Amino acid sequence: MGELTGKAVFITGASSGIGRATALAFAREGCRIAVAARRMERLEALAPELLEAGAAEAFPLRLDVRYPDQACAAVRAVDERLGAIDILVNDAGLARGLRPIEEGDEGEWREMVETNVMGLLWMTRAAIPVMKREGRGHIINLGSVAGHESYPGGSVYAGTKHAERAITVALRHELLGSSIRVSSVDPGLVETEFSLVRFDGDPDRAATTYRGMRPLTGDDVASCIVFVASRPPNVNIDEIIVKPVAQAGSTSVFREE
Repeated sequence: MGELTGKAVFITGASSGIGRATALAFAREGCRIAVAARRMERLEALAPELLEAGAAEAFPLRLDVRYPDQACAAVRAVDERLGAIDILVNDAGLARGLRPIEEGDEGEWREMVETNVMGLLWMTRAAIPVMKREGRGHIINLGSVAGHESYPGGSVYAGTKHAERAITVALRHELLGSSIRVSSVDPGLVETEFSLVRFDGDPDRAATTYRGMRPLTGDDVASCIVFVASRPPNVNIDEIIVKPVAQAGSTSVFREE
């Protein structure tokens, strides 16, 4: 029996990319998994894949993390279906555009802040009482190298990831003595739907993000998340920064001609 077998894992943003890969990685560990996102049809298709991969249970539910009532309802539903949430993976997040601040779009700004920051807060606030009730738990937030280094055109996205990092650190202090662990996994360039979302579905612009280099995959990041979650109960991995070999910083990337 592995360290994670039978654990109840709740993953937001699980319909694609890192969230989906993370759900499958935990499924291979024999976990009971709740997957949440706005695109319910994708989650319903994912559920049988999770069971086939080895999940003890797969529970899909529709969720928009921007709304606190939905966050609370989702945590209640998972608590009732799977029992206490052992691991919450706050993966839901996105970037929109690469506009400088003077050309910024209010709608894009609000969507990033409400999803990446407020969504994380709503989910975490809802889950903490459940974890405290059981005297255990692990909150794993999906950060970014953008939370360590800003770049032109990425001011708001980087701002949300700097906020994620600050929230994670503060939360670790607030929960000291509760036996609840708090971690952040902060990837660099990962080839998922992330860039398609950022560039409004334009595949050519999305492809330029990874031109001439080998990016991370969702599976690469998922393996880091599972590693963090599988440490013994007395061990907390505060933060993992993971980047492709060809990336040294947010905009420092070596590309083959």
